[in-house]
Amino acid sequence: MKSLILLSSGLDSTVNLLAALKEGPVLKALTFDYGQKAARREIEKSQAICRKYKVEHQVVSLPFFKDFTKTSLIAHDQNIPQSSEVDIHSHATSMKTADRVWVPNRNGIFLNIAAGFAEGLGADFVVPGFNVEEASTFPDNSKAYQEVLNESFSFSTMRKITVKCFTIDMNKTEILKLGLSLSLDVNDLWPCYFGAETICGQCESCLRFKNAVEQVGA
Repeated sequence: MKSLILLSSGLDSTVNLLAALKEGPVLKALTFDYGQKAARREIEKSQAICRKYKVEHQVVSLPFFKDFTKTSLIAHDQNIPQSSEVDIHSHATSMKTADRVWVPNRNGIFLNIAAGFAEGLGADFVVPGFNVEEASTFPDNSKAYQEVLNESFSFSTMRKITVKCFTIDMNKTEILKLGLSLSLDVNDLWPCYFGAETICGQCESCLRFKNAVEQVGA
């Protein structure tokens, strides 16, 4: 299995990198800088992870995202939901916060770029960090979306690049358990929507990560 990884240094993408390395060579990891507030830390952490596991790393800059979205992940006049605004155990609340951090067609753009890299480099698979927990509010994390992408890539790539995700049927707790079985060091990760020196601990991404850590007892 020759693969290309979409790496943000979060829990999901990093565990998928470790799982892919068990299956065969990872030809490259891509980290996307689309102007998100966490970009600097995601890039730093992703670079460190790739050095640790001896995987080639490339940052892909997509500065045009700011031209079509005012998502709170990018726009500095929009606040990312935190603390009492977030309830990871309430689907209704999560749908509201999802709307504020939604980036139009983000995974569609990322994965089409990744498929181009994969075909050009001779990889067979592109590996994103999808999971069932976030798929309930972000449909571009779902198995249904993965299946549609694979059908699309059968037309748009000569090698018929396949999207493969090791965590597609897992929640965050299950992903963390898998990661720990693959010798994951949680200190390598950046699970936060912000780009400060330490994680905020209060955004939805941090809270889902913290819940997994508490459930596992890591």
